[in-house]
Amino acid sequence: MTAVSEKVDVSSIKSSNNEHEKSNRIDPELAKYAGGEIIEMDEKTNHRLKWMLYRRVLFIMTVTYFLQALDKGTLSFASIMNLVEDTGLVGQQYSWLTTCIYIAVLIVEYPINWIIQRVPIAKYLAFNILAWSIVLACHAICHNFVGLLICRTLLGIFEASCQPIFVVLSGMWFKREEQGMIVTVWYMMNGFQQIVGGLLAYAFTHITSGPLRSWQALVITYGGFSFVWGLIVLFFLPDSPMRAKCYSEEDKKLLVERVRSNQTGLQNKTWRKDQFIEALKDPQVWAYAAVAFLTTLPTSGLGAFANIIITGFGFSVLETQLLAMVLGAYIMFCLLSSSYITKRWGHTVLVMMAYVVPSIIGTIVLLAVENTSLATQAGLLMCYYLVLSFWATSTLAISLLSRNIGGQTKKSVAVAVNFIFWAAGNAIGPQVFQAREKPRYFTGFAVHIVCYAVLLAVLGLLRWHFIRENRKKALYLAERTEEQDKEGAHAFDDLTDRQNPNFVYIY
Repeated sequence: MTAVSEKVDVSSIKSSNNEHEKSNRIDPELAKYAGGEIIEMDEKTNHRLKWMLYRRVLFIMTVTYFLQALDKGTLSFASIMNLVEDTGLVGQQYSWLTTCIYIAVLIVEYPINWIIQRVPIAKYLAFNILAWSIVLACHAICHNFVGLLICRTLLGIFEASCQPIFVVLSGMWFKREEQGMIVTVWYMMNGFQQIVGGLLAYAFTHITSGPLRSWQALVITYGGFSFVWGLIVLFFLPDSPMRAKCYSEEDKKLLVERVRSNQTGLQNKTWRKDQFIEALKDPQVWAYAAVAFLTTLPTSGLGAFANIIITGFGFSVLETQLLAMVLGAYIMFCLLSSSYITKRWGHTVLVMMAYVVPSIIGTIVLLAVENTSLATQAGLLMCYYLVLSFWATSTLAISLLSRNIGGQTKKSVAVAVNFIFWAAGNAIGPQVFQAREKPRYFTGFAVHIVCYAVLLAVLGLLRWHFIRENRKKALYLAERTEEQDKEGAHAFDDLTDRQNPNFVYIY
């Protein structure tokens, strides 16, 4: 082993043999499938199981996230379909229709994560899909700010479960090395909804007569599709590998064994105080939270005001709806390319930092250049697209959280903290775009520059932290060879990443 001059404190690493081996920490339901002999799996079997999961679990997750993103994004498209005029919105009221969603998420996020650890997770997801689809359709009967505010707040409450559930599902069903791409696949539906949403909004904009306004027809249609999909999720998405009636008993055991190497556990309904305290003391938990806040603050403002900003560049309503499709394609490109690079060459945190740089450049141009000609109009549009590069950073951060947090209670706390900060950023984001500064929004873009600068600093510190923690673990195991667990005998013991000396952080 290479000698290191730095003195590293390994006292925080706890022995899995001495402290945990004598206590039964494995979930009883999980123990039926993971309590016996460890199974060696050949590549052919692993490939079969992976594609079995892709066809059912990943497909359902991806479509669900697409519909959630589409439903949440209806406000942006409706904003240029006379919703503002039809409901009499004035001043910052439009901004509050986005902010209220995330204030609701702030309030319910931890209770939701507490529930997720204890109930059948797929059934809970289906319930929330059915609920938010009904609320979305009810937007059509709103004729003033108060009605819209109530509907948007309820939408936030029911949609708050989606991302935390998906983080849990990604870790439950897929191997660590797969989770980066898995998270990217469902998260890039934010971009795909811009493409499909732009096309559908373009079609709905042509509704100029009849009993319904174009935006009313839009929300009713989206709500109807989401309700039908909620029923599909209810009947076809398994709650866990152990409860997957769609798979044979042999395959269920193999699916459990397949994620043993993750060392992050799979399921445990016992709340552990020590894991709760550890989560609150762990720097990486707060780093993920900071990344969530610093990326969603720009995201929410740019998302809510996307079509208004593009219209401000001098494009017509119909042109703006179509240009949103290009925006969605660029977001998908950023997410897929960043995921490919990290899977091919590693260095996840460095890739995250690299994708922030184009956002800084694009934002500076938007601040400095005024729209005075056709050439500047095109240039500003390109820079607006460039600003969205940082989306790759937020996606990779979620995948790191899924892969680097062990222990079910600790993960539930980490996810809750992450999405509380995510909600805070989303709530504040639209407010930095002041109506009086339309169409250039100097304050909003200046705040974004600050966010990107702080984000780079946080990511640099996070990478240093992971390098340091991995060095601690390597030294600990070098001194205590009996603690080495290469076969993953303690992988399902509900140990945290810090308690498990064999856990290696990915960065």
